[in-house]
Amino acid sequence: MSTNAATKWAIDPAHSEIGFKAKHLMITNVSGKFDKFSSTVETDGDDFTTAQVTFTAEAASINTGSEQRDGHIKGPDFFDAEKYPQLKFVSTKWEKVKDNQFRLTGDLTIRDVTKAVTLDVEAGGSAKDPWGNTKAGFSIAGKINRKDWGLNMNMSLETGGVLVSEEIKIHCEVQFAK
Repeated sequence: MSTNAATKWAIDPAHSEIGFKAKHLMITNVSGKFDKFSSTVETDGDDFTTAQVTFTAEAASINTGSEQRDGHIKGPDFFDAEKYPQLKFVSTKWEKVKDNQFRLTGDLTIRDVTKAVTLDVEAGGSAKDPWGNTKAGFSIAGKINRKDWGLNMNMSLETGGVLVSEEIKIHCEVQFAK
């Protein structure tokens, strides 16, 4: 049992990005991100191997650089943002793989479906900013199959394949402040 006090960390949205990529027409990746999100981490002292992570993203804040595409993704074919306004992640396990490499497992809820996901995490370290605040940085990557969450809409192409890939690549750069 540790004698360290619980340390609370909050995501710094100005220095974080929650991004993803999906194949379009089976030939190129289209990138997107969420503009509104929040996350907290609670650790035992400064030991991130004890981290309890919670994360939410506002479904309506999706931004792919195309208003028409964003409107479709916010609609009932995908996120149904009016009915299900948030995507949520709650960690269940944080494992050290080696050095600054970790595996983060948790429950991801999209719409009304919750499934376990595992993400690869690279710890970038911690530092004090010019105002004396302690910050910790992480790169997070993973893949999910959107159909696992009921995001089934698609169109077949004349050339074979589909309009939008089932596999969605997740890539996040996050900074937390103590």
